[in-house]
Amino acid sequence: MKITTLGIDLAKNIFRVHGCDARGKAVVSKALTRQQLTIFMAQLPPCLVGIEACPTSNYWAREIQKHSHQVRLMAPRFVKPYVKANKNDTADAEAICEAVRRPTMRFVAVKSIAQQDVQAVHRIRAQLVKTRIALSNQVRGLLAEYGIVIGKGFAPLRRALPAILENREQRLSGLLLELIAEMSERLKFMEQRLHDYDLRVRRLLRQDERCQRLAEVPGIGELTATALVAAVGNAREFRSGRELAAYLGLVPKHRASGGKTVMLGISKRGDTYLRTLPIHGARAALRINSRWRGAHGAWAEGLKARRGPNIAAVALANKNARVAWKLLSSGEHYRPFPPRPNQSADRGTRAPRAPLGQQTGRRGAVRVVADPKPAASLPPSRPVRGRAEKPL
Repeated sequence: MKITTLGIDLAKNIFRVHGCDARGKAVVSKALTRQQLTIFMAQLPPCLVGIEACPTSNYWAREIQKHSHQVRLMAPRFVKPYVKANKNDTADAEAICEAVRRPTMRFVAVKSIAQQDVQAVHRIRAQLVKTRIALSNQVRGLLAEYGIVIGKGFAPLRRALPAILENREQRLSGLLLELIAEMSERLKFMEQRLHDYDLRVRRLLRQDERCQRLAEVPGIGELTATALVAAVGNAREFRSGRELAAYLGLVPKHRASGGKTVMLGISKRGDTYLRTLPIHGARAALRINSRWRGAHGAWAEGLKARRGPNIAAVALANKNARVAWKLLSSGEHYRPFPPRPNQSADRGTRAPRAPLGQQTGRRGAVRVVADPKPAASLPPSRPVRGRAEKPL
């Protein structure tokens, strides 16, 4: 029988495959080594191959695509409901083969080598940031035991270390001074490495035209643009900008039952690092909101005045994610909306509402005038016995 659908459960050395024909009947189910899997896929006629999105899945997807197969990656949480009995490699491969055939299944785009290279740069840089924070906190903790307290942030620590190493007040022993000097050199080395990685990210931004278009949006910088392109590519796996925002975990989580919907906080799904960057970028954009031009900045400033900086930052990150989807999927450049006619010096105030029946919108200035014809009075209602009739 001809295999039309194949599910592969990835591993380090032993892989499990499960194949079905056009009617869904199992044709093959066996275990293969790494070398045997490569030979098996080369000899197999082109078919639909399903793989869970996990470590090494992008590599195997690219290798299998070389043999004219159609490869689909799926999130493991979407495959889990198709596991029939106890979890094992055989049941997982069968569940993958069943899930990839569903017409409503959501798939993950296969990343290219260039995308994985950019992701590697971001992961190494994030690890350096964590290591520098841990080392600086250790320096603060050691110095606090000797009565030396340093403020928050890396800049106050950088300014205070040279004076501490001079030891003018003779408060520290020689051994502790040697340890602090060694840790200070490590901090300087990490700071230099972080600077080198920032320059590398800037070069990656200049080499990719998609990243340059994303960087035009207020609130999206070099880190956010390169990380987003490395994660979603052209973003064509998403049908709308809201799906991309939901992928980043920036949309509200809700529960609905019996016609009643309860809106909660943001879902925080997906990659935490990828969700943190747009929010930090939105915070930075709100600080320099006075430099903005157009309705985008006016909306953000008004929301900040009404709901506070935290909610405004998340809302702006959500809006930027939707704008980023449009720029990536269509290939267009960012064009800010012109300011509304009713938004002058005070951007946080709302325009007066027009009378009922008049059209309003953003296409042009709407002149609010009084209705030339007075509204016809309603006919008097029939009085109710025992009650006085109230005038309209």
